[in-house]
Formats: sequence, structure tokens, C-alpha cells
Amino acid sequence: MIVWLNKKKIKNPLNQEVSVLVNKVEICGVNTSKLPILTNTQKDELFKRIKNGDKSAREEFIRGNLRLVLSVIQRFNNRGEHVDDLFQVGCIGLIKAIDNFDLSQNVKFSTYAVPMIIGEIRRYLRDNNSIRVSRSLKDTAYKALQAKEKLTNKLSRDPSVSEIAEEMNIPREDVILALDAIQDPISLFESVYHDGGDAIYVMDQVSDEKNNDESWLENISINEAISRLSERERMIIDLRFFRGRTQMEVAEEIGISQAQVSRLEKAALKHMRKYV
Repeated sequence: MIVWLNKKKIKNPLNQEVSVLVNKVEICGVNTSKLPILTNTQKDELFKRIKNGDKSAREEFIRGNLRLVLSVIQRFNNRGEHVDDLFQVGCIGLIKAIDNFDLSQNVKFSTYAVPMIIGEIRRYLRDNNSIRVSRSLKDTAYKALQAKEKLTNKLSRDPSVSEIAEEMNIPREDVILALDAIQDPISLFESVYHDGGDAIYVMDQVSDEKNNDESWLENISINEAISRLSERERMIIDLRFFRGRTQMEVAEEIGISQAQVSRLEKAALKHMRKYV
């Protein structure tokens, strides 16, 4: 929400006009504190009028469901997007839900509209993501989602990636790459659990197999072991294992035979094992 403190002129008990500050929560020029709340009966009546082409009923229904959009966009507050933009995109999702809603299905409008609003916002976030994804990759991903929905209806279960790839007649790896490309990025500081005490964040659930205490100690011991080698042995170990040279290349660089490089390398490694 965007909150402004606005001045409002009122009259005090002495009938004098004074200015006071009042809270006003406003998004896209809409004062959200004054949005109406429609009952189910009112919604049904308005929908009947909407289906008959009543534009005023349509506008009234949209305004009466803007609180639904507000509740949805709160889920996306941590994405760094301006709340006005999210609200406008959410309203597009709301309008699409109104245009496609079927009263005969006996489903609450909010149950139908919320996924539509969320989907519209997610599409907007994907298209405006700072991590740019090629148009062809996006097209493949959207076709994969359509194929997934088609197969889900056909098989009455979620299809596997291989089944989606077979349906689209493309390699399985292409489907995986495309679907991964349109996934929304998640902040490492996003809370995944909160019981009223300290929150658990995504970063707490991610392990670092490379930079851990064991590898840190191992690096120290390797450096210590290398420091105990002769200058020529250190050069051979550096060229072979840190710069990726072959024994032949090392031999040419330091001016000895490959057999000598092999012998010195084995001796150096044997010496280092005492300290690692």
C-alpha cells in the first residue's frame, strides 16, 4: 500500500476552519479505504445485468472486487515492482475473470478470479524480469504449459516432462530448459517458515558444498603441504593441477624430460600426503 498524509479542512467547535492531517491509502488514484464490499446476492444480480450488456453494472462489479486485487498483490510485495503497476495488472486479470466467469458452474467468483489475477501478475513479472529470456524460449515454455494442461485433462494426472516432450515432439532437455527459464526468481531472504520467533529463510535451506568448513581446512592443509616442497616441485604441482598443463607441456616449459616431470610429480605428491 502507498500511504500519504493529506490535509483536510474542518471546522473546530468555535466554527473556525483548520487543517488536519488524515490518512489516505491510495493506489492508482483509487482511495482503497472507501472501496465497496459486495454481497454474494449483489454479485449475482450484477452478473445477470453484465451478461445482458449493462456497462454500469460491469463498472460497479469491477469496483466492488478491487479489494480482491489488493489482497492478491500483497503476495508480490517483495518483488521490487511498483505497487501501482501490480495493481493495474491485477485489474486486467480481474476483468478477464469477469469476462470468462460462468454462473452455471456454481463456483464462487473469488475462487475463480484469484488464480486469474495471480496468473496475469506472474506473466507481467516474467515479461519484465531483469533476467532476460529469449522470445523463442518463452514460446516453448508457454507451449509446454499448454501441453501439460492438455495431458492433465487427458490422463487425469500431472504428466511427466518426458510425456510433455513427446506431445510437443521436441527433446526432453528443451522442455526442462524452457520451463526453468520462466520460473520466478526467489530471494535468498524470503521467509519459508515463521512460528512467531526467528524466521527461517531460503538461504538457511541451501547448502554450500564447495565453501564449507571441511574444504576450508583442506585448502589450508594443501597450502601448508605445498609450502614444504622444493621450488621446482611447487612449479610442477602448480602447472599440472592448478593450470591444467600436461606433463609434456610442463617438461617443455621448465626444460626437462617428461620422465623427470613424472618422477618429480610423484615424489611431490607423496611428500604432500604427509601433511594433508
